[in-house]
Amino acid sequence: MKVTIAAVGTKMPGWVEQACNEYQKRLVGPCQLEFLAVTAVPRTKNADLAQIAKLEAQQLEKKLAAIPVIIALDRNGKTLTTEKFASRLQTWVDEAQDVALVIGGPEGLTPDYISRASESWSLSAMTMAHPVARVVMAEQVYRAWSINAGLPYHRAETFAR
Repeated sequence: MKVTIAAVGTKMPGWVEQACNEYQKRLVGPCQLEFLAVTAVPRTKNADLAQIAKLEAQQLEKKLAAIPVIIALDRNGKTLTTEKFASRLQTWVDEAQDVALVIGGPEGLTPDYISRASESWSLSAMTMAHPVARVVMAEQVYRAWSINAGLPYHRAETFAR
């Protein structure tokens, strides 16, 4: 099964590529991590940002059409604990069901795109730079996988209160 982190924007800083590649190569076995980037529509001074977001959503939909589970990442989405995410990941692995975790452009994902997604999740109530969101999501996929694989990477219970 594949987890695809799909995002608007193709020119990422080297540290983003390095971090994402590191988490990608750590994943072995039945769960594979892939990255897909669609080109951001150029923004000009008087650009119609709603139209731009719509065009970017169309690109994402076209590229992700074959993936059955689409999770839209949006600050207003549902929050999950790492453990809950690990449980969801295990279900997808068990069912051999591919999933895409989708990060929008600077304006985020359109409400229409979010409503058509299987679910909407939030990484944080705070807004974060899109390159950071890619790295955070890649790390969380690896962390969830490591929990399911019984690896010592996740140690959240060490200092449980």
